[in-house]
Amino acid sequence: MRRGGDVRRAALAGGVLAAGHIVPAATWLPGLRRRAFPALAGLGRPDHVALTFDDGPDPVSTPRFLDALDELSVRATFFVLGARVGGHPRIVREAVRRGHEIAVHGWTHDRPWLPGPARDRADLARAVRAVRDACGAAPVWYRPPYGILTGGRWAAAACTGLTPVLWSAWGRDWTTGATGESVLATLRPDLRAGATVLLHDSDHASAPGSWRATLAALPALVTACRDAGLTVGPLVEHGVGAGV
Repeated sequence: MRRGGDVRRAALAGGVLAAGHIVPAATWLPGLRRRAFPALAGLGRPDHVALTFDDGPDPVSTPRFLDALDELSVRATFFVLGARVGGHPRIVREAVRRGHEIAVHGWTHDRPWLPGPARDRADLARAVRAVRDACGAAPVWYRPPYGILTGGRWAAAACTGLTPVLWSAWGRDWTTGATGESVLATLRPDLRAGATVLLHDSDHASAPGSWRATLAALPALVTACRDAGLTVGPLVEHGVGAGV
């Protein structure tokens, strides 16, 4: 009898652990996120749109984005992967020199479905160190790969002093068939006051060359925001949670 009870208790404990790990990932659902967790959705000032990029730095594509943003007089937030920062620290430093904000996207671009609190803490701590070593400043924001914010990742962010933020508008710019026009068309329905826009400055976890569609969409994206009376800038100026 005791053995059966022990098995049931172990199964229950395992179920609770698994639920605590995966249930928070439901915040990936856009409708739920915007309604119940507006700060996590990146909703901010009503006169501002936050422009963010994931998956860099990349030695080929990221410098092209930095140049394009200079031409548009726009600053943005780059969510970088720690492993890539270690290989390309000069690009991160150059982004900071040009006035952009560096945030954490994790160490690698993985999907940790199984609970691993120690792994998650080590991953984020390592990524934070890489960013700090590259540019001399501690990052503030964290966006997990694929927007999958598990319980372990949420706790790891708290332990490393990072604030999780996902997005409220995206361009689906990572797909094989993406074009500048398709990226902008996908963004438009959610491109509104207080939005946080998710795009990619690298094809590290996307279709090869897909970043070119993103780059092509930038001028029209910025123009659309400005025509609507909205300022485009980084998360640090967005007042996340202030407009909700």
